[in-house]
Amino acid sequence: METHGLSQFITGYIHDRCQLKLEAFNKTADKQLSAASAEEKSGLEQQLLEQRRELEKKYDVRTWLADAAARAGQISLVTHAVKYFHGDAKGSSVYSTVRNDETAYLTTATLPSPAVDAVGNSAALDVAKLLQTEHEGDSLLASLKRGDFSALAALAENDMQAEQWVSGFMQALSDKTLSTHQLAKQLYFPVSGAGEYHLLSPLYSSSLAHALYQRISHARYSEASVAARKARREGHWHSEAVQYFPDLAVQNMGGTKPQNISCLNSARGGKNHLLRCAPPQWQQSLKPPVSHKTFLTAVSPKVTRVVSDLRRYLHTVYERDNTMEIRQQRAEYVDELIGMIFSYAAEIQSLTDLQGWSQWEDCVLKAAHQLWLDPLRQHTDPDFKLWREGGEWISEIAEDFAHWLNTRLKQDEKLNVGAVEFREWSVLMRRRLREFDAAQQENWQ
Repeated sequence: METHGLSQFITGYIHDRCQLKLEAFNKTADKQLSAASAEEKSGLEQQLLEQRRELEKKYDVRTWLADAAARAGQISLVTHAVKYFHGDAKGSSVYSTVRNDETAYLTTATLPSPAVDAVGNSAALDVAKLLQTEHEGDSLLASLKRGDFSALAALAENDMQAEQWVSGFMQALSDKTLSTHQLAKQLYFPVSGAGEYHLLSPLYSSSLAHALYQRISHARYSEASVAARKARREGHWHSEAVQYFPDLAVQNMGGTKPQNISCLNSARGGKNHLLRCAPPQWQQSLKPPVSHKTFLTAVSPKVTRVVSDLRRYLHTVYERDNTMEIRQQRAEYVDELIGMIFSYAAEIQSLTDLQGWSQWEDCVLKAAHQLWLDPLRQHTDPDFKLWREGGEWISEIAEDFAHWLNTRLKQDEKLNVGAVEFREWSVLMRRRLREFDAAQQENWQ
């Protein structure tokens, strides 16, 4: 690629950012002028004009590049980041360029083109985007790594300014000093029988997590994948293979501010997928609960242990005051119980080969439980879909759960559970079921 092309991209990148800032400024200025009186407008217009000129000067190409080079030291371009283990970890992150195509393991080194992440001050991520964005197969990051500084030299006023920019941007490529942190993971690895060891600090591969995220997202949401799943539901042939990821877990990083972990984590919305790695287990053939009036009677044998544990715990504390500690422990038991119920429900919902089983003549399951457990039926039954989207079935199931749990707890005559507990169980189940249903939606598309 010709160097001037990359220089033009840099100029265009700065211009685009300037336009966004000017548009926001103009909207704010218009509001201020509209609210000002006739006497205030003249002075306000002059003030806003000066502010706009200052903003335009800030986005002069050389001015902006000088500022960006000065801020580049606030970020690091990496493949492995430390903040994934703890948001307050201050240790070093690493940029790894090791390639190994012969290993039998899936690692960052086997990725043909690992995505580069950016960590550090989130206010300087615009610098990271400038370095990483590709233009005609090249990027400023790639040119700096191979020692080609001509794109920046073409924009600089003189050689000294170009050297200052290069020196500043190069700070983003590596940490000056490598260090770990008390909040980072650390492993003591023995190297001899004499008590000697190495202290290892493993780092989370953001590049590998991003490659997995992109692969799964493409398998779920690309036009070809969506069309293939639709064809499968309708019993038609399609050239695209349908891919499923059973028992896929999602680990959310960074809470409401995923950008505080890293740039790629922000791009993923904080979602990091975890594939099931447990060995296969023999299971009996799974069948829908068509012979049960409620799903809870079908799942009862599978949750006997946790219900007994809850009943036993409540028996030991029934004469004590209802303290915060007791409420928390009780909530943990109920939360575990609901989790086990949801696990079995997810298995029933995954019976894609039996789509619409709730329409069988021998199905006596309550309508609300049908709406929960046979979500694929909504693709062929418009009325069913309408009832399901109404959401009233969630409250009915929550009340069924509360009644079912109270009935089993009352097997201990000393446990005086009633309306208060009924309300507590139903509220908890209603909230958890809404969350569960929302999380499962993408599996039914």
